[in-house]
Amino acid sequence: MDRRSLLATTAGFLTASSAGCLRLSNQETATVTPSEAGTDTETESDGEKSGPSPGSPMFQYDAANTGTNTDETGPQSSVEVEWSYGESTSMLSPPAVVDGTVYAADGAEVFAASADDGNKQWSFDTESTVFSSPAVVDGTVYFGSYDFSLYAVSAADGTEQWSSDISVSSSPAVVDNTVYVVSGEGNVYAVSAGAGSEQWSYETGVATSSPAVVDNTVYVGFADGTVSALSAADGTEQWSFQTGNPVHSSPAVVDGTVYVGSNDHHVYAISAADGIGQWSYKTGDAWRSDVSASPAVADGTVYIGSDTGSVYALSAEDGTEQWTFETGDLVQSSPVVVDGTVYVGSDDNNLYALSAADGSEQWSYDTGSRVDTSPVVVDDTIFFSGGALS
Repeated sequence: MDRRSLLATTAGFLTASSAGCLRLSNQETATVTPSEAGTDTETESDGEKSGPSPGSPMFQYDAANTGTNTDETGPQSSVEVEWSYGESTSMLSPPAVVDGTVYAADGAEVFAASADDGNKQWSFDTESTVFSSPAVVDGTVYFGSYDFSLYAVSAADGTEQWSSDISVSSSPAVVDNTVYVVSGEGNVYAVSAGAGSEQWSYETGVATSSPAVVDNTVYVGFADGTVSALSAADGTEQWSFQTGNPVHSSPAVVDGTVYVGSNDHHVYAISAADGIGQWSYKTGDAWRSDVSASPAVADGTVYIGSDTGSVYALSAEDGTEQWTFETGDLVQSSPVVVDGTVYVGSDDNNLYALSAADGSEQWSYDTGSRVDTSPVVVDDTIFFSGGALS
């Protein structure tokens, strides 16, 4: 979840898929009017799972924030809207999509809807805006609200399992029965996934970066420009790396390296083991060169957008530029990479599909309003918050 997406308002929740390939491809665009909750999903845990369900269970697909899923495929040609959810709504973060159900936030409401047709299955009301993407693990949906609460609700019917007094500004990462979040006050918390009890907290300055959790370490960026590694067991700091400006980008951790953007106009690669910088890439000198989007890392390449309006592909090994693609406005959407295609939104109102190999445009879709949030690609379908339908 990037900082500026918190300021955006969107006009609906859309899905798009390959024309002629999926169920509603040749239908008129349908606007789904949310129904009352009461239809249970079929995603209840059997109690034997030990990790995330298939699909996209949390922000950028996984707890490492990699932004890629090798088990998925996405539309390669032009797309059309299958369904939309909501009108003039405030959807500020990407959804989670698990076992045929979409979990998303709309203002102060978190809801579950059928991935096939957008029909609401249940909803849960909080007392303030939900900025975070839900995380869906072992039959439970975890999310935070600005009503000073971290919630766990049943993925099957939305009933509350527990809540903790934490004002959550980040998307949760859930690993080994622990929920890791960043609070609106800037603290990092580890909370028991089963009971909601606090395991540890780490006091920091302001932070809106979502944590990545890999190999018993929590990686997170802060508004003072630091990127820190904390012990997942007790929250002790292992190392800290200093950038030149606030870090609103959420780190991605792949093959022992932390990749993250900074508002000092750079993308950084940092050793996950000791916090030593490996390389940096400068996106520009203009004031509109901040990198608040989060990277996706796939097949030795880092994909990331910036306020320059460009999407960059950089060598994960040494940061050399492989290609750039120019959009018409800021790129604050975090890209995802699926089956050789980079999917990313822009403030120029378009959702783009680019070749991961050379950056060539495969198609674009005009949503009608800026796309600040990240797309989610599951089962040849793209789910994203943004756009307007008439």
